[in-house]
Amino acid sequence: MRSFLFVPADGGSKLDKAVASGADAVIIDLEDSIAPERKETARTMALDFLKRAGASNQRPRLLVRINGLDTGMTDADLDAVVAGRPDAVVFPKAEGGASVVHLDAKLTAREAIAGVPEGQIKIVAQAVESAAGLFAAGTFRSASARLIGLTWGPEDLSAELGAEANRDAQGELTEPYRLARSVCLYAAAAAKLPAIETVYVDFRNSEGLRRDTEAARRDGFSGRLAIHPAQVAVINDVFTPTPAQVEKAKAVVAAFAAQPGAGAIGIDGKMYDRPHLARAQALLARHKS
Repeated sequence: MRSFLFVPADGGSKLDKAVASGADAVIIDLEDSIAPERKETARTMALDFLKRAGASNQRPRLLVRINGLDTGMTDADLDAVVAGRPDAVVFPKAEGGASVVHLDAKLTAREAIAGVPEGQIKIVAQAVESAAGLFAAGTFRSASARLIGLTWGPEDLSAELGAEANRDAQGELTEPYRLARSVCLYAAAAAKLPAIETVYVDFRNSEGLRRDTEAARRDGFSGRLAIHPAQVAVINDVFTPTPAQVEKAKAVVAAFAAQPGAGAIGIDGKMYDRPHLARAQALLARHKS
């Protein structure tokens, strides 16, 4: 999945627009975009939408961002939406593998009650949104078969730190948040999971979004969160391999297949070793998906 578009669970027509946006996944949000007094209404609307949109064969993945374990609202969120069979839940302020194990158990119980096959609902963890999450980020490996991706969030993290901002005057992440971003990448690699880049909040700045998303792809992220439908096309474009990239990757894979015992191979005057093969295989896997 390349693009993950947030939309408030009580957004009404915005939910249908999100489905039609071209996003690979739509995240129905019960957390930050919903005021406390609207949570119950939003849960009902989320379930209704999941049942309606989920019946279509031509739809993006449907995810629900629940409220974190520390809020006391997680159980009510899951009680409301599991019957709607979302493809996954987005888990905010996930603090290491133990927290995912905890959420896995909650999902298992509710799947049984709702008649949903065990393990069907996956988890995308917002793994670095707190200082505790940063220090626990290396513990996600093998935590749960439900876990399908890790992402991070500078907004909650900067609030916890008491920072004035998380980007400088040029729009670049400041040092504490560059560290958090890197930790997310390493945590995902250690857990053998896709790393998903955080949101780009200046949604009217398409050029800035493209530059920032190209940097994310360069560094190893496989997709990105979006906060506005206008961001989806740019994100999809950046994370879709070009025909030239696909052909080059195929050439690398074919060359190693022809010489399976080789540690390095020359192609068009350049040397390619086993890490190049791994990158080529990963690119072709993204292309097929």
